[in-house]
Amino acid sequence: MEEKLNVDGLTIAPGVVETILSLAISQIDGVAIIGAPRMSEGVISAFNKRHASQGIIVTAEEEKITVEVHVQVYYGFRLPEVAAQIRSTTADALKSQVGVDVAAVNVFIDAIQFME
Repeated sequence: MEEKLNVDGLTIAPGVVETILSLAISQIDGVAIIGAPRMSEGVISAFNKRHASQGIIVTAEEEKITVEVHVQVYYGFRLPEVAAQIRSTTADALKSQVGVDVAAVNVFIDAIQFME
């Protein structure tokens, strides 16, 4: 999110929303890494996915937010269920912590990871 988000007189700096979402999404079963494999920071997120906001793109328009989430999912998890959980978790986190409604959450499953 490049522009600041203004909600009820509160200004939220760029990166705050991405961090909130990164923390929430990283707790979802099946999410291996936040970020696409082609992203150079993906190597970092493999070791520390809690701070992997590079796979989250937030666009704010008139107090509504559109979110694009790029993830890698562990093999064996049902992809539609993981995507639905990401959508639900994203909407809940933004509503409860930021106080904004989500217009859309677009989930991109960019790769499958195998557990070691």
